[in-house]
Amino acid sequence: MSSLIRPLRVFATLAGLVALAVYTWGLLHLIGAVLEAEDGGANSAPLPPCRGNQQVIQVIDYSVSFLPLSFDCEMTGGGSYRPGGSPGTSIPSPWAPPSPQSAVPSPPRM
Repeated sequence: MSSLIRPLRVFATLAGLVALAVYTWGLLHLIGAVLEAEDGGANSAPLPPCRGNQQVIQVIDYSVSFLPLSFDCEMTGGGSYRPGGSPGTSIPSPWAPPSPQSAVPSPPRM
């Protein structure tokens, strides 16, 4: 029985480290979205992370949650929505395939 306990502890430790790495990856993206939203100046309204949605004209603020990680765009009527490519998530997965736009380089401008 004791020979089984050691491999299970190693597996549990590795699973915990992977979970911590994925959470850290998401936290870095969340911090990036907050920094982008707080960047004032020209082209700062509407909030850059909230763009790309028809509801963008109603966005007045944003909120951040750390468990689960989320960046929500707050609207004038009291509602909110999560910006992002896939429904229900706002933080990209480190294992997600790259989007077609990022895979194709843009031609140089003359």
